[in-house]
Amino acid sequence: MPASPEPLALPKDRIPSLRVVPMPADANHNGDIFGGWIMAQVDIAGGIVAGRVARGRVATVAVNQFVFKQPVQIGDVLSLYATVVRIGNTSITVDVEVYAERGREDTQVVKVTEAVLTFVAIDGDGRPRPVPKSAG
Repeated sequence: MPASPEPLALPKDRIPSLRVVPMPADANHNGDIFGGWIMAQVDIAGGIVAGRVARGRVATVAVNQFVFKQPVQIGDVLSLYATVVRIGNTSITVDVEVYAERGREDTQVVKVTEAVLTFVAIDGDGRPRPVPKSAG
């Protein structure tokens, strides 16, 4: 049994890019939420922020880092915080942190996932295009 994580709170200085609650259909045979489901939510949260910076369509081109720190449980309220860490000519790199609020009466906040993804701005034909200069 892993040691209890230190008490955390949701970041007060940032607004989550996405909030979602995993349901029983998102769980594996052990009752934990599928890692792939969490990865999809991280991709969505990062894509929302990258799309705003790109002012249009983006596509995920790399998952640079992905760390599962704690299991996610059915009914956890996940808050995904996405921060732009680099803007290139056509690419945008985004850091995503995922926190789970669990428990109804004695709510505990746990950091469950950290990831870094790179998106590319694309045009209507799916080809890379420049990120607007005033982005970020």
